[in-house]
Amino acid sequence: MIFKSYLLEQNLDPFHKYKIFLIYGENQGLKKEFKEIIKSKNKENEKLNFLQDEVLLNKNILLNEISNKSLFNEKKIIFIDQASDKIFKIIDDLIKDISDEKIYIFCENLDKKSKLRNSLEKSTECGVVACYPDNEITIKKIIVNKLKGFKNLTPEIINIISQNSNLDRAKVNNEIDKIKSCFIDKTIDPIKIVTLLNIRTNNDFNKLRDEAINGNKINTNKLLADTIFETENNIFYLNIINQRINKLKEIENLKTDNKNNIDILVSNLKPPIFWKDKPILIEQSKRWNKAKLNKFLNKTYNIEKQIKTNSSVNSSLLIKKLIIDLCACANSA
Repeated sequence: MIFKSYLLEQNLDPFHKYKIFLIYGENQGLKKEFKEIIKSKNKENEKLNFLQDEVLLNKNILLNEISNKSLFNEKKIIFIDQASDKIFKIIDDLIKDISDEKIYIFCENLDKKSKLRNSLEKSTECGVVACYPDNEITIKKIIVNKLKGFKNLTPEIINIISQNSNLDRAKVNNEIDKIKSCFIDKTIDPIKIVTLLNIRTNNDFNKLRDEAINGNKINTNKLLADTIFETENNIFYLNIINQRINKLKEIENLKTDNKNNIDILVSNLKPPIFWKDKPILIEQSKRWNKAKLNKFLNKTYNIEKQIKTNSSVNSSLLIKKLIIDLCACANSA
């Protein structure tokens, strides 16, 4: 019996109905999800795990487990991982001996000529589901469903999580677990989430931001040409700039006179500055004062307003122009 994966995600009953269930395909994340769901639904039952090689070395191991009824559990749940057509004959002979037990077989991709796949698809006692790779639509649905109830789950954040996963469900689930652990109050901080997910484009943009704030024209121009700008992330780029500008403003507010030791001021910031960022922040603070910082915060505010209120504006071009202005402002008197 053949089942569609998206239908099984909505209704898990078939997993418990058939003697043997074959779960195959390239989507490792979905296969892992199915296994975890099966385990959670069978907490009271004995669960056994075998690799195909173990079954091939001892061809009676499955039959022995089925024959030896548990004294404490209703039935046994058996998982066989890394399976292929090599196990076909053993499984084919075993079907008639299964009563209360359930066997779940996990395979990589199986083509239409696969004996194991063909046999179980035609059997009324067995179920089969193919786990094909996710696309952008399914990945975004997963994000929305699993982060339901979280505040600030904007389309921009959904796009960032999706892009960072590279359409890999396993990675999406890992990123979602990190988000749930970080934002216990279910309120997503747009700035923190970018750092949390370690997004490559954000790492590139951080370097560009820091060189611009430090007034380094040569490095800024080079990084400006090399950095990939994702249109849907432009608000986040603004947030990253504002985050550093506000941190510099915080340092300025801590200064009481010319005798202040900038190294001590940066060391006393809360939350603590990451050790790699400390020398960068100290160098940047030498080029900025309150007037320049306030002027630039107004500029970033106006650009954010343009991006959010005018859908026809070229937001990436505005961000690039902002970077150039940022570098120029750092070098101004």
